[in-house]
Order: sequence, then C-alpha cells, then structure tokens
Amino acid sequence: MDNTEKTVWKGSALTGPVPPALVVCGTAERPNVLTVAWTGIVNSHPPMTYVSVRPERYSYALIDGTGEFTVNLPTSSMARETDICGTLTGAKTDKIKKCGFTLSPGTRTGVPVIAECPLSLECRVSQKLDLGSHTMFIAEILAVQVASRLIDSKGKLNLQQAGLLAFSHGEYFALGRKCGNIGFSTK
Repeated sequence: MDNTEKTVWKGSALTGPVPPALVVCGTAERPNVLTVAWTGIVNSHPPMTYVSVRPERYSYALIDGTGEFTVNLPTSSMARETDICGTLTGAKTDKIKKCGFTLSPGTRTGVPVIAECPLSLECRVSQKLDLGSHTMFIAEILAVQVASRLIDSKGKLNLQQAGLLAFSHGEYFALGRKCGNIGFSTK
C-alpha cells in the first residue's frame, strides 16, 4: 500500500486532535463542569467560540438558562479529571469537588474558571443552533484568563509551554513539540 491510498468510510464526526475543553456552566454558587470535544474558534472580530452540547445533558439547561459559560483548556496532567468530567453527570456528582478543582471568579461573566487550567475563556452566548444530536452555543469571548507563567517578558503568550491535552477519536494525548510559526513556510 502506498502512502496516498485511502479507504472511504461513510460520513462521521472524525477529526482530530481537538481540545477536550472543560466547560464550566451554571452560576458561581452552583457551578457544574462538563468535558466537550466539540469546540473551537468561529470568528476573530469579535472573538467568538462555540460549544456543542446534547440537549439531554444536565449542562445544556445550565448554559441555556444563564447564557454564559467558560471554556478551560486542561493540561495533559489533567487527563483523568477531564475524563471524569466527560463521563459522569453533574445531576448526580459534584465533579468540581470530585476532581479537586479550584474555581476562580469570572471577570466578565457570572461563571467561574478552573484555576488549574492555564487558559480560560469567559463567554456569553449570542446564538443557539439546533443541529440534530447537538445544539451549538455560539458565544462571544468577553475575557481570556492566562496563566502568568506562560507570558514572557515581552508580553508574548507561550502556550506551547502549557503542556495542553488533546483528544482524538476517543483517546487523550499530550501535545508534542512545536513545528513552526504561521508564515514560516513563505519567509
């Protein structure tokens, strides 16, 4: 078999790697956390992201009710906790307590962030799209909280030093080495 030969499968949700984001929802008094792999950036100006959640999930009503959530990117050392938050329901388990997470207040939303995550996005829902199995909550990113240790003396973010966790087709991975910067191929 040569390196260009491909097998064709029926259409499916098969991309990767993606960030297994820890999404905090609810309120500061009654927060919940869930893991989603269906997230990403959808716009630059204004900065916008999305999370897709099944309507039958406990967290769906929390996001729909407040219109706010935070997206927290875990490190590879947080793989166990990330998996717990994606397999247990907040209706029966206090996942924040079970995982030992420290919550810090949001600066622009009423939803806290996970202090152990090196990057947290504070988001307010601007649009909701029912897509079938999932509903996509499209949200404006109102604030970004970044671990100070990842900002160099020139104010540049060095996210590659965070040791972020990745998810691909049911498996967790530690992100590897840097391969280049945007535009390096044409300089």
